Amino acid sequence: MTGSGPKLGVLLLLAVLLQTVVVTITVLHFTTALNSMKETFARSSVSCLTGADLQSITVVRGDPCWQVTQQLHLLIEKSLSQRYQRQISSAVRDEVSRVLPSLVMEDQASPRPKVAAHVTGSFVPKVEREGGAPVSAGGRRVQGQKISWWEGQKGLAFLQDVQLVDGELVVPLPGLYYVYAQTYFRHTHSLEEEGEDGEEVEDRGRPLLQYVYKKVSSYQVPILLMKTSRTSCWSRGSQFSLHSAHQGGLFPLSAGDRLFVTVTNASAVDMDEKSSFFGAFLIS
Repeated sequence: MTGSGPKLGVLLLLAVLLQTVVVTITVLHFTTALNSMKETFARSSVSCLTGADLQSITVVRGDPCWQVTQQLHLLIEKSLSQRYQRQISSAVRDEVSRVLPSLVMEDQASPRPKVAAHVTGSFVPKVEREGGAPVSAGGRRVQGQKISWWEGQKGLAFLQDVQLVDGELVVPLPGLYYVYAQTYFRHTHSLEEEGEDGEEVEDRGRPLLQYVYKKVSSYQVPILLMKTSRTSCWSRGSQFSLHSAHQGGLFPLSAGDRLFVTVTNASAVDMDEKSSFFGAFLIS
């Protein structure tokens, strides 16, 4: 019994040492295998990027290069797309600024306010139209009768930073404006316009004129900006005749200027909003 004790201790020590060696060898083996796998994967990923022709790589989900090539293609497409968008936007902006420089504003410049007005015809009893007196200024009469019953809020009409006062558009800011006006004449024929022998009286061919005036604070007399005319000829036996007068143009205006329209026969104007209208808007 005394001799078997040391032998048992030696066997236990050998068993422990053997187990330690086996564990060490196992750890070294797995470490070496893991490093080998990492190196293999790294080489395969780098080979996808260093290949001579990326398009020649077969796209298979099981291929180690598949994820790398997919991400690379997406990155290239995104980069090229952003670059082309910047180039196209710059090219379009340069071309627009060359053709229409007034439409392209510098980024640091503050945008100009939108100044515009479009007033339309407003149905008013004919008695009120005929009762209006011709416009006068400083002892001089303005040609025609001023149309003062424009509509500025309802239907197709609008006012954008422009006031409508007594049928006149008040200019808020100085600049170059496009001014336009259209009046639609509906002349009703009656037996009183015919002579005893059935022929029309001489004013059958009387022209219908439209005028656009500007009033400025430094000058008492309104300034004529535009005028146009239509001859009121019609066929015998017709009940009424229709005539449209339209005109427009560019004019430099100052703050406080007033624009208004006059016609030779205000009672004959058809004040439908799509037929008779008047407006102006700021260009620059």
